[in-house]
Amino acid sequence: MANKTDNGLAKTLAAMDRARRAPREAIMPALKKSGEELAAAQKALAETSRDTGALIDSIHVTIPGQATPAYSQPGGSRVAGETEVIVTAGNSDVRYAHLVEYGTSEADALPFFWPALRLLRKRLQNRINRATKKAVKDAWNKQ
Repeated sequence: MANKTDNGLAKTLAAMDRARRAPREAIMPALKKSGEELAAAQKALAETSRDTGALIDSIHVTIPGQATPAYSQPGGSRVAGETEVIVTAGNSDVRYAHLVEYGTSEADALPFFWPALRLLRKRLQNRINRATKKAVKDAWNKQ
């Protein structure tokens, strides 16, 4: 008797709950791939400033639950959230990433960090959006 009176409400609520939880797990591969692609582009753009290669080697992708390197730019050390991938440049040995990016009174700017993000932002966001939409659709249709 209860099944006839709810008009499928229980199934709809269960589907909504699955759709709400699904993207968190499903977008992680897309987030990681996007972070790696962004880091690769930044490393390629940083080649113009190559002296020792330490700056290029300091570009790092931090996955959820891990801490970014100390003294990294932008923002220094912090822990990535559960649906967050952070790409940083610099570490405790390379503390000059911002000086290369923005320049100084004695050296011209050789931007590598923000141009790579501006170049790839739409592509990376579209990849994450596709993964999210697919996860929600699959979770909703799952019985």
